[in-house]
Parts: sequence; structure tokens; C-alpha cells
Amino acid sequence: MITLPCFYICHGRFHISQLNYFQNFRMIHIQDRQLLKPFICGFTVLVLSHAVVFLLLTQSCEGQSHVIGSPQPIVAMVGDDVILPCHLEPAADATDLAVEWARPDLDPRFVHLRRDGEELLMQQNPSYVGRTSLFINKLKCGDISLRISKVKLSDAGTYRCFLPTSSTDHVSELLVGSTSSPEIEISKLSSGVVLKCKSEGWYPEPEVLWFDVGGNVLSAGPTETVRGPDDLYTVSSTVTVDKRHGNRFNCRVQQNNINQTRETHIHVPDDFFTAQFSSSVRITISLVACFVCVLTVVFAVWKINKTKMHQDETEVEKEKSKTSNNTAELQLLMEGQREHLMTGSEKVNYLEKTKVNLDEKLQKKDEELQHVEHVITTLREQKKDLKNQREKLIQLLQEVKTQTEENKKKLKEKPTLDREKKMEKRQKSKIHLESRKTECEEMIQKHRETTGVNREND
Repeated sequence: MITLPCFYICHGRFHISQLNYFQNFRMIHIQDRQLLKPFICGFTVLVLSHAVVFLLLTQSCEGQSHVIGSPQPIVAMVGDDVILPCHLEPAADATDLAVEWARPDLDPRFVHLRRDGEELLMQQNPSYVGRTSLFINKLKCGDISLRISKVKLSDAGTYRCFLPTSSTDHVSELLVGSTSSPEIEISKLSSGVVLKCKSEGWYPEPEVLWFDVGGNVLSAGPTETVRGPDDLYTVSSTVTVDKRHGNRFNCRVQQNNINQTRETHIHVPDDFFTAQFSSSVRITISLVACFVCVLTVVFAVWKINKTKMHQDETEVEKEKSKTSNNTAELQLLMEGQREHLMTGSEKVNYLEKTKVNLDEKLQKKDEELQHVEHVITTLREQKKDLKNQREKLIQLLQEVKTQTEENKKKLKEKPTLDREKKMEKRQKSKIHLESRKTECEEMIQKHRETTGVNREND
């Protein structure tokens, strides 16, 4: 008996159902060519039947192919080209098959449509015109992947790869992102060195992290986020560092959804980490400046009062001279009237009225003189008090300067006490300087009150 082979195509390869045909065929020893003639007709029928089975098996393999794609989301950057993978399994020629790529959330929903070997552009969504294509040379191998050029943010979404003839499909998710490298700016403040990291053109919204030279996360302020009209995000973050953090710092901007990270570093020179003034030294310098200003004001007030006292003394002398002259005139008048006393009663009355008027004027001048003398005495006492206050202020200023110099020397020296003792000493120094300040303010208030009393008396 002769066994005939059956060949069929599956997964793009040839398989032999029964290989022993060739072996048996070789073992047949044809001795009489006439014996084979009766079997020619039967052999032809068998070959035709096996050919039919071969074609049926081929069509059966093709009908069993289904669509396979990527199970993971596909990430693409704005402006790049991206391929959405999709192929037939088992592999089959898809050159003449209908292929549909669509997005259910769009209208029209077709991203790319191919039927009867032609691209149907009329039914394509306008936002994808000129930006999609299939790999024509790979269609024979069952590769129906879609290529999208110049990706936009609006391309993000769910894509369906569908073959109407097999009624199988695959859904792929496309994530679109945008990144840029961050930049760091450096500035110096009294509180330390301030670093600002800024990065533009991100999507989706990223986060910003700071690291020191040891890889430790630094505590930074809240991230500032601004979304532009192009839907891209600009982020910035600020952190204050000092020498204990080292000289090298990293700013990392990352987006976990699209698995994108951009990082930049900066080296801060040692010159930026100069010794900062302690709180007590700053208070001392402020108080010194305050005392100098107060001393200048007190000196100016003292100078003005001194000038005013000199003017008052001059006026008093003038008043005394004028009173003396009036008294002399009165005496002369009285003596002249005495010479003519016996001339008549009218002159006597006139002289009496004149005397009364002069007595009143004299009494008034005496009162004014006493007031002026009292003012002079008060001003002299104020002058003495101002002189004492000035000496105290000068002494206080000298003590403050001495304390400042000592604090500066202590800053330059290597610290030998622990942190708690330093803080306690600084607190005592602060309390001492504040008491000095309070004493100075009381002296100024007292001076103001005294000056106000003098103005009221004037």
C-alpha cells in the first residue's frame, strides 16, 4: 500500500503529515512497468482529494488568526513618532484584508482605515490626516501596526486595532508626555544660600525634588505650578541650604505616569557659605545704630536749647535795663513835680495817676523778671541733666561697642562650648542689650517730657 503526503500551511511554515511516504516510495521495487498502469487512475484521484484537503486546511489556518498587541501602555513624547504594535497570530497575509484603527472617543472615530488594499482618507479623523500609516511591506507577515508621526498632546487615548474579517480586535493605550531639562538659579540671603529650580514644558504635571551630595532629600518649599495656554506645565521650587548640606545639590523633576525624569546639579562655591551673624550680634548692631541716632537727636536738641537760653538771657538783660530806665524817669518826674507842687491841685492829681500807672507797670515787670529768672533756672537744670544724659549715652555706646568687638572676636575664634551654652549666653546678651535699649528709651521719653514742659512755659 502506498501512503501519500499531505502538506498544509500554518504559522507561515510547511508541515508533513506523514513522512514515511518517501521511505516507502523508495522501497518499492518496480520490476514490471506494466503492473503500475492499472493504478494510474486511482493515484490521480487520491492526489486531487489530498489537494482539496490541503486548500481546506490552508483556509482553516487563516481563519483562526487573531489580533495581538502590546499589553502595556505606550509612552510617546510630543513631536516624536510612535508605533502602536498590532499583528496577526498565527501570522497571515493581511495585504488584502480590511484594517481599522479607531478611537471610540472621537467623531469620526477612524484614525486609519484600509480596505481592499487602499487607504480610505475620506473617513479619517481630520486631526490625523497626513500623520498615520501602516507598514505596507510587513502586511504580508501579518504586521498591521500603526505609525503616528509628530505626536500631539491630543493624541493621548485608547486605540482599537480591528479586523472585520476575523472579528477580533486589540485595545492599546497611548500616553503622551512632554519634558524639559531644569535650570538652577543661586542667590545669597542673610538666612543662607537660596537655590531655585525651574523647568518648563512638562506634561502631565511633574513633581520637583531636591537632594544633597549624599542623596538625602532636602526640605523645600511648596512647588509652584503654572499651566500655560498650550496645556504644558511650568514648575519651580526653592530651597535654602547651608554649609552642612555640602557644596553639591541636585534638582530632579520627574513624572511617574510617563516614567520620565530630568535632573541637573549645581556646585555652590565656599564663598557663598560665609559665617552668618548671630542674633545677638545683629541686635547689637541695630542698637548701636539706634543709639547713634538718639545721641545725634539729643545733641541737636541740647544745642537748640542752649541757643534759646542765651537769647532769653539777653532779653532779660534788656528788660532789666528798660525797667531801670523807667524807674529813673519816674524819679526825675517826681522830682520835677515836686518843684512845681505848689502850683495847683490839678498837677497833684496828674502826678498821682501817673505814679499809680508806673507802679502797676513796675509790678508787672517784676513779675515778668521773676518768670524769666525761673525759666533761666529751669533751663540751667535741664542743661545739666542733658549733660549727664549725654555722658551716660556716651558710656553706654562705648559699652555696646566693646560688647560688639567681643562678639566679633568670639565669632572668629573656634567654638569651645556646646550649642546649649552658646544659646544661653546669646540669650543673656540679648536681655542685657534690651535692658540698655529700654533705659535709653526712658531717657529719651524723659527728655521729651521736659522739652514739652518748657515749650508750655514759653
